Amino acid sequence: MSAEVTPEHSEAVLVAAQWLADQTPPPSRAVPALKGRFNLSALEACQAIAMADRFRTLRRAHG
Repeated sequence: MSAEVTPEHSEAVLVAAQWLADQTPPPSRAVPALKGRFNLSALEACQAIAMADRFRTLRRAHG
């Protein structure tokens, strides 16, 4: 699965989203986990969470 890095999504956000999408179960406090592990801002952590949700949806839809 590939995602395009756009100006509003840095490479760090993409990496964090991929990591989060692979976590089973995901951390209960995702924003602090992403901020600590990937040195993201709160906004970037939220972007990574939204991207991870899209990744999970696409995985379920396309196997």
